[in-house]
Amino acid sequence: MRSALKLAALALAAATALATPAAAHRMWMLPSATVLSGGDQWVTVDAAVSNDLFYFEHVPLRLDNLTITAPDGSPAKPENVSTGKYRSTFDVHLTQPGTYKMAVTNDAVFGSYKLGGEQKRFRAMGGKLPEIPETATDIRLSQAQGRLEIFVTSGKPTETVLKPTGKGLELVAETHPNNLAAGEEAKFALVLDGQPAADVEVEVVPGGNRYRSKLNDFKVKTDKDGKFTIKWPEAGMYWLSASVQDDKATIKNARRRASYTATLEVMPQ
Repeated sequence: MRSALKLAALALAAATALATPAAAHRMWMLPSATVLSGGDQWVTVDAAVSNDLFYFEHVPLRLDNLTITAPDGSPAKPENVSTGKYRSTFDVHLTQPGTYKMAVTNDAVFGSYKLGGEQKRFRAMGGKLPEIPETATDIRLSQAQGRLEIFVTSGKPTETVLKPTGKGLELVAETHPNNLAAGEEAKFALVLDGQPAADVEVEVVPGGNRYRSKLNDFKVKTDKDGKFTIKWPEAGMYWLSASVQDDKATIKNARRRASYTATLEVMPQ
């Protein structure tokens, strides 16, 4: 059990797989603000894995694979990075006007095989298959690709960072993710390796579930072009997540699970 919890903190896809009614630990990042104005702005981000959304009570999110993309597409560096018992934190100096994307991505390989009648299990990060003995039998492989994102805008929203990378499951935002309002519809799409991800279920959960008796989650499905629409019931922070399974792993003879998760802020009208 302890090993499984450590794995959930390291692998985004594995953590997303745990986000079920039976084991509702969800991985998330939460910015101190998503829209700012004026010069010389900063944002602080909390990152954790928890049962109650945006509440620190389980394990911190590891930031080994954190990337920050500035509005002009260049990489930016986090500052004051820290990992404690229940959460990780970092600051970002918003030196450019426009929209920043902050993402934690993981590509893990899980597997097992038999050697001399004994079953061996392994996991490897970075999407690389570890060496397996030539005499091994009953080899089973799976690949987990995960992406967790947040968006922060200083001044006027821009779209450079919204372009998908073409790897794994990603969000394409027709409605800018920093321009969401209660009672209004937002239009998005999911792409898998750059192609429309059709008939994929998207789960949306409002934050603050610790303080209510119902989760108040809802689900929508992508159409044949990977598109979907969300009408936000009220203002607040929302957790959005989706995953797919297929046989298009980058590892030969492996099944793949690709997941996408984002934290979005919906403002009052």
